[in-house]
Amino acid sequence: MDWRDLPFDDLQQGNEVDTLCWALQRVHQQFAWKTGGLDAEQLRQQHVPSTMTLAGLIKHLASVEECWTAAAAGREPELPWDTAKVEEDWDWHSAVDDDPEDLYALWYGVVGRTVPEWRELGRADGLDAGVHRGEWEGKPYIVSRRRMLLDVLEENLMHTGHADVLREAVDGLRGNGPR
Repeated sequence: MDWRDLPFDDLQQGNEVDTLCWALQRVHQQFAWKTGGLDAEQLRQQHVPSTMTLAGLIKHLASVEECWTAAAAGREPELPWDTAKVEEDWDWHSAVDDDPEDLYALWYGVVGRTVPEWRELGRADGLDAGVHRGEWEGKPYIVSRRRMLLDVLEENLMHTGHADVLREAVDGLRGNGPR
């Protein structure tokens, strides 16, 4: 799999949900291009002074996107691990033991599900719908789906920037995408 396998709608105009999903698809393609086609050694390479790896980025973004999307939809995450039972930052440091094919399959599987799910959530109940996310200072903490989708987009944008730096250090690949 590579970035060309991801769906991408070249949206010129659209409603709020379609435009936000277009932005998310675009950053998915950029991330796939930055992290794709590498072997296990390249994915596990650390760059001083950080312990961050491209493998960790892939697994972390899969986890974050799946968990936020599942919460917005009111369902349990479809992940290969129980997020309640793993230690903090497990996705980051466990990824170095994963085969590249498994990491890519995990991430592509998640992003293949989440964008259509966000579109459906936007059409069904809208992005204004509130989602209970626990308690804050003794009161219910309710976040809109719009905020949650923007959090997913922000997380993808931030870590695509990290992937940009790490990938250039691995093999010199630079730029914003193959297009």
